[in-house]
Amino acid sequence: MERSNHTVTEFILLGFTTDPVMQLVLFVLFLGVYSLTLVGNSTLIVLICNDSRLHTPMYFFIGNLSFLDLWYSSVYTPKILMTCISEDKSISFAGCLCQFFFSAGLAYSECYLLAAMAYDRYVAISNPLLYAQAMPTRLCICFVIYSYTGGFVNALILTSNTFTLDFCGDDVIDDFFCDVPPLVKLACDVERSYQAVLYFLLASNVICPATLILAFYLFIIAAVLRIRSSRGCRKAFSTCSSHLISVTLYYGSILYIYSCPSSSYSLERDKMVSTFYTLLFPMLNPMIYSLRNKDVKAALRKLFTLAQSEV
Repeated sequence: MERSNHTVTEFILLGFTTDPVMQLVLFVLFLGVYSLTLVGNSTLIVLICNDSRLHTPMYFFIGNLSFLDLWYSSVYTPKILMTCISEDKSISFAGCLCQFFFSAGLAYSECYLLAAMAYDRYVAISNPLLYAQAMPTRLCICFVIYSYTGGFVNALILTSNTFTLDFCGDDVIDDFFCDVPPLVKLACDVERSYQAVLYFLLASNVICPATLILAFYLFIIAAVLRIRSSRGCRKAFSTCSSHLISVTLYYGSILYIYSCPSSSYSLERDKMVSTFYTLLFPMLNPMIYSLRNKDVKAALRKLFTLAQSEV
């Protein structure tokens, strides 16, 4: 028996487990991860805003990435925490739609922003003497605006196409958030036009930025190879290492999930990967960009010194 999605009023999010003890363990774990995400990204934003040494294009992009991660994690985590401790696992149709839209918009925006950061690293390494002129503030702001605009416009296309599907039978999402694969599993019939939209969005929002990043890193490698001193080579690579780690982790998990969103959907496997890029990645980013960064460490020490002196 088919029914159109206009009759759907809510979905049921099964989450990770039905075991009450494990649900409590997961609640504590996810609460800890979310707390670290909030503290880490907020601290990085405050440092970048307050320390003049961090007023450069690279840190401008890192600050925006932290802002994205704060917002991105907050789209998922509060509902996940409620699902862990509450017997009510439902999410309204409108709530599911909003979660879906914002998660897609932020994910796509992050893809574009990581590509802009790769271009920034290419300019910094290939032409360091003219770096400030080649990456003016106006251009950096334009990159960020384009990232958000492109991300949310494409998210609007994805959301409007997904939530006009006809959903059949039980409205049970065997996952912890509203995402493409579990929603497609609930659809009565997925037309080829919808599959075409998914592949178009995958290509334009994930594969194209990933290809640009790969191209910029090939140019970076070529520029580094022209550096004669080994110290200069190490310094050049160290400026890219954090970004490269971030790109590898983020794009790897995204491509793994969305390359074949319907036919190859494996529930338990994809839940684990989804957990990484929705919960763990936003927590890891501040660590990736600060642990090996002398400027951030110096700014953090300065902030602690000022705080202690005021006390």
